[in-house]
Amino acid sequence: MFISLFTLFSLGFLVLSLTVNYFSSRLTKQFSSQHGPPSYPLIGCLISFYQNRYRLLDWYTDLLSQSPTKTIVVHRFGARRTIITANPDNVEYILKTNFNNFPKGQPFTEILGDLLGCGIFNVDGELWRTQRKIASHGFTTKSLREFLIKILEEEVENRLLPILESAIKTNKVLDMQELLKRFALDVVCKVSLGTDPGCLEPSLPISPLAEAFDAAAEISARRGASPLFVIWKIKRALRIGSEGKLKEAIEHVHKSVAEIIQTKKKKKKLAVQGGDHQGDDHEDLLSRLISAGHDEETIRDMVISFIMAGRDTTSAVMTWLFWLLSRHRNVERELVKEVKKKFSITDQNGCDDDKRSSSNYEGLKEMGLLKACLCESMRLYPPVAWDSKHPIINDVLPDGTIVRGGDRVTYFPYGMGRMEELWGKDRFEFKPDRWFVEPDKVEEGEMKNVSPYKFPVFQAGPRVCLGKEMAFIQMKYVVASVLNRFELRPVATEDEPVFVPLLTSYMAGGFKVRVMDRNGNSQI
Repeated sequence: MFISLFTLFSLGFLVLSLTVNYFSSRLTKQFSSQHGPPSYPLIGCLISFYQNRYRLLDWYTDLLSQSPTKTIVVHRFGARRTIITANPDNVEYILKTNFNNFPKGQPFTEILGDLLGCGIFNVDGELWRTQRKIASHGFTTKSLREFLIKILEEEVENRLLPILESAIKTNKVLDMQELLKRFALDVVCKVSLGTDPGCLEPSLPISPLAEAFDAAAEISARRGASPLFVIWKIKRALRIGSEGKLKEAIEHVHKSVAEIIQTKKKKKKLAVQGGDHQGDDHEDLLSRLISAGHDEETIRDMVISFIMAGRDTTSAVMTWLFWLLSRHRNVERELVKEVKKKFSITDQNGCDDDKRSSSNYEGLKEMGLLKACLCESMRLYPPVAWDSKHPIINDVLPDGTIVRGGDRVTYFPYGMGRMEELWGKDRFEFKPDRWFVEPDKVEEGEMKNVSPYKFPVFQAGPRVCLGKEMAFIQMKYVVASVLNRFELRPVATEDEPVFVPLLTSYMAGGFKVRVMDRNGNSQI
């Protein structure tokens, strides 16, 4: 009976939407905010939103580019009043100047609360500050950085590169996006949990944990884009449709992580009993959290947040960069020169592990062009397309936009990367040299100090990403290792892939490539 009522409600809403859409062109009086989409009495901009639901990013970007303040106000039936901004002054005000008035807020935490719980990315106030302090200590230690480098060396040389070599011999098409996601899950699980899921092993299917993460992240993200929030809330209460699948996926994620925590505790206890008072694998983040005495639920939620962030963001950035390089072979050639000059795995086989890791790290730091390419990739295809806050009390943004307590205030990295006022007339072009003080002296040039409020892909202010340096280390290491020995040739070369923005972005349909040996030793 409940399902029948829900079906009738959905059909009724669909009929209403179609009817309003048909007669909307006959309305003589249009009510619009000063800057924003066409808006009508009661339903707001629901018609335009529905018409552009499959291109929301570009729709918002078009509207923002037409706004003198680079801010728009969106009134949508069934949703909170939403302010969307691509104005760096506003972004700085939200993320730094008046940080305390712009928490994530209950509407945001409700959408992701089932998955992320009380993890650091989904809480505010004192709970956030406590977790931030714990995580900050872990991410800033030299030992964790060295731990990451060793893991990267093992994962790249023993798993990733052999898979690429095998693809050459067998003339196999690879989905680099899927491969990089598997790689990233291996690395983040080793760093965060001290466990090896072995996702890159060619003989293994996709990890059930990875599939559960994907399903939970996608459905949770679609809650935020739902035309009417009440629909997903009803489905959650009845545990039907996508919300039923979400419940199952989250239960699997929670159970899997809880089992890993229990196993880690047992190993640490046995290690201590055996005389090792630091415990087992004490360098990973999970061991640090357990040693600090936190309760199991807090540890679980923090770990899930770290896995989610560490897995999907870096793989997305690298996928888009490899695609961009395939379209800009001149940039790729210059990048390969830098890689071979400053970072070469094959040239270091005679080094002991410590010297090799140190040499790799120093070489990575010196790769200015590679960092510029990564930044340019994130400018055009940010791993997180937008992020929202919910002000506690009424406020006014620097550009004069009035904010009401409880509004949804969204800063928009995807749109900001496409604003002419911020990046010039060539804003749609992939031009890594724009990140240098002197674009014509890239090889030994100095990189610009770009404001994080103009380029907020790692957030900024008190919530700036703690894993920023580790993310750059990982992405540089992987990209340098691949380019040093291989060339990736896309199977489909005609159209630009579709950018899909969920909790983190990804390339629709994956990135299918054939692998060529950089020295031309290919069977293709």
